[in-house]
Amino acid sequence: MKPMQESLLQLITETSTNLPPDVRRAIKRAQIQEEMGTRASLALNTIVDNIVSAEEDVQPICQDTGMPTFIVHCPVGFNQLEMTKDIHAAVVEATKQGKLRPNSVHPLTGKNSGDNLGLGTPVIHYHQWEREDVEVRLILKGGGCENKNIQYALPTELPGLGRAGRDLEGIRKCILHAIYQAQGQGCSAGFLGVGIGGDRTTGYELAKEQLFRPLEDVNPDETLAELEEYIMKTANHLEIGTMGFGGKVTLLGCKIGIMNRIPASFYVSVAYNCWAFRRLGVVLTTDGELVSWLYRDAPEEMTRPQEAFSVKDAVVLEAPISEEQIRSLHVGDVVLIRGAMHTGRDELHKYLLTHDSPVALAGGIIYHCGPVMMKTEDGEWKVTAAGPTTSSREEPYQADILDKFKLRAVIGKGGMGAKTSAGLEKTGAVYLNAIGGAAQFYARCVKSVRGVDFLEEFGVPEAMWHLEVEAFPAIVTMDAHGNSLHKDVEEASLVQLEDLKEPVFV
Repeated sequence: MKPMQESLLQLITETSTNLPPDVRRAIKRAQIQEEMGTRASLALNTIVDNIVSAEEDVQPICQDTGMPTFIVHCPVGFNQLEMTKDIHAAVVEATKQGKLRPNSVHPLTGKNSGDNLGLGTPVIHYHQWEREDVEVRLILKGGGCENKNIQYALPTELPGLGRAGRDLEGIRKCILHAIYQAQGQGCSAGFLGVGIGGDRTTGYELAKEQLFRPLEDVNPDETLAELEEYIMKTANHLEIGTMGFGGKVTLLGCKIGIMNRIPASFYVSVAYNCWAFRRLGVVLTTDGELVSWLYRDAPEEMTRPQEAFSVKDAVVLEAPISEEQIRSLHVGDVVLIRGAMHTGRDELHKYLLTHDSPVALAGGIIYHCGPVMMKTEDGEWKVTAAGPTTSSREEPYQADILDKFKLRAVIGKGGMGAKTSAGLEKTGAVYLNAIGGAAQFYARCVKSVRGVDFLEEFGVPEAMWHLEVEAFPAIVTMDAHGNSLHKDVEEASLVQLEDLKEPVFV
């Protein structure tokens, strides 16, 4: 590879596998705030364990490496066409090495390109400047948090907060609502980039630009600095907590930017980012030699917890699981899974509605997961990253799939809705919440890959992988008795949101 491609490959690898110091500091502060033994503390310990493992093994922190987005500043006259070729070459190689999951999918055919190249992917934004060096910043933002981005057109009515007008108060309410609506589906505790003004497109671009700011900087605009400070102090009163389990820490960072708008439009755009806040940057010579790193002000070591996931009194589940065993479980129980489980995401759920399963599923377990997979030298598949995906996307299908195939457990993150809850109660099944983003933690639990179906049809993330696991931990957050921790936390946080209705910025 050319020096430029080598440097870009190093940037991609480090961004995917090694969280920057400012993000690590934010997570460590959250650890201190949560009480030991709570669900939130358990989740944070798992997250820290995962961060350490990803750095040590140079493997993806989270299996969903998103749509790689590059921000390039370059000298006037610099050949951007050649730079694009170099970025593409580095992305292809990073995908081949398993540092990026193949995520580029044709919107009409559903075909995965397999190398992260395609129409519009990766995303590259060029800016010229009068310096002689090249600066490249990269963010890997997974689909779970990307789906929780939200844009408001003011004035509007917001649940719990009432009318949000075209003023600072309306902006404040929109940001608080954005945090509330994300719940645990975006892998909270999270980070916000907020763009005020612009149009539909530039507002979102401005919001994402804020995610490139260091977490510990101070906004030069005094009004925005005050608003950022207010949001950071207030958001955690919602008590959504890590993974939406409830807790004291819901938000880890908030950065706000503004741009002019036209009189008819007033947008507040929010880019939500999960705890796995993967963004780094490099300064390069025009030949591609690495000069320095960005976002690496000082090393920030993390210590692996002695016991990341407390398994005291855990219930062991092994397929085929009986209905009696499932109905003995309740919200809050910790389970350890061993034996067979099968991955299944959007394409598989859609397929199973009208087709038979290629394997028997009665008494079995479906894992909402799109893993990173690599082939060993002897041609066997190996899981290198395997955290859960957001389960809410399967809400239209899940109850019917449970009933049709007599499944006993579904694993994912963020919880599911009323239809699935009724399906769990009817069929005698449970929803198990794994810790979102903990791709290395859960990859260690996978002992072998039994096989795969629909690989050619659906691509690596959407294929049905048949796994053999050992001591795979998760928490019952929706049981077979109609109880849902996710519903409880959402309702409780709405009450807290209503307490923030009164004006603050007069």
